Amino acid sequence: MSAEAELIEMNVTAYMKDVGQRARAAARDIGKADTGAKNTALKAIADLIDAGAETLKQENRKDLEAGRANGLDAALLDRLELTDARIAAMSEGLRQIAALADPIGEITDLAYRPSGIQVGRMRVPLGVIGIIYESRPNVTADAAGLCLKAGNAAVLRGGSEAIHSNQAIAACIRSGLAEAGLSQDAVQVIETTDRAAVGEMLKMKDNIDVIIPRGGKGLIERISRESEVPVIKHLDGICHVYIDDDADYRKAVKVAFNAKTQRYGTCNTMETLLVSESVATDILPDLCAHFENEGVELRGCAKTRALIEGVNAATDEDWDTEYLAPILSIRVVDDVDAAIDHINSHSSQHTESIITENYSTARRFLREVDSSSVMVNASTRFADGFEYGLGAEIGISTDKLHARGPVGLEGLTSQKFVVLGDGHIRK
Repeated sequence: MSAEAELIEMNVTAYMKDVGQRARAAARDIGKADTGAKNTALKAIADLIDAGAETLKQENRKDLEAGRANGLDAALLDRLELTDARIAAMSEGLRQIAALADPIGEITDLAYRPSGIQVGRMRVPLGVIGIIYESRPNVTADAAGLCLKAGNAAVLRGGSEAIHSNQAIAACIRSGLAEAGLSQDAVQVIETTDRAAVGEMLKMKDNIDVIIPRGGKGLIERISRESEVPVIKHLDGICHVYIDDDADYRKAVKVAFNAKTQRYGTCNTMETLLVSESVATDILPDLCAHFENEGVELRGCAKTRALIEGVNAATDEDWDTEYLAPILSIRVVDDVDAAIDHINSHSSQHTESIITENYSTARRFLREVDSSSVMVNASTRFADGFEYGLGAEIGISTDKLHARGPVGLEGLTSQKFVVLGDGHIRK
């Protein structure tokens, strides 16, 4: 450990205060940077990551060795590892962000008022964004790139298990910022593994404008509970697919199967399947056979179990559980009203989908289901910033204020009113 790192460990409060003050100063610099400078920085960082791939892997091996020694399970070690493909994906992601339209300074809704003034809205950075995350070192590059393009300074606190990997990526980021003539303090990756740094970040309301947590439910619950800084987050992904009376059989089987089995451990994976009673006898036997062949454990209501042998009884807890595993709860409901009622009672307000050919029913579902993404005849797995055309995302928000759904560049900005006059005075 370097002398500087030792000093940081000794006085986390003073260190974090300094980080916050430097971030606030850098936010003013990056907030007024032109698009060309930001894109130059993003491309330079990408080039440095490519050129430094061997160094990144060498530092990453230190984290992997420490992780194995500390008993990290295989899944966490997999998330932690930086392979050639993942390093290439990091640099390509930065180049893709550079290719996105710059939202900063865009003026919309400009219109004349009866007084003669023009009123519109200009998109502006949030300021300083704090991101607290676990395991995945690629988040360091992704978060830095998105914050930078949106004109924000960033304070990034990765998990202690990835400290060497994150600092190696941070060195590329600092050099890339310097090449573009931008403040190296625009992106700061916390150098201490002391957990007290997280607590300090949550109190830095004078120097951090918003906190975005990325990690397990425990981390997000703690941050939501303790933070004095506004938080953009989602806790669970309890996502539903409802197969309606007027569903197309082929679409229903294809969409529901994909929504559950395309990937199990993601927040937009279906956890509960709802089926209208009028079509349950026809569709559930075939669909459940598909799930069972895939190794998915099925837990169902009494009506489901009466139709399908071998289905375990679902408990009240199942309707409120995000499994992140090959487990699915199934409920037969009377109609769309019962489906909407179930969803609005048990959903985490992440993503829900209806399978139907009835336009009026689809419109009702879109209007009445209170989630951040609501779909018709499509898999919940599409709830993703890239799939939505945002280019990239920094996370999913199930909050109702500011950003909701996948948070891309626009979600990392705000708007202010602008007024254009020519000597106008109010009478």
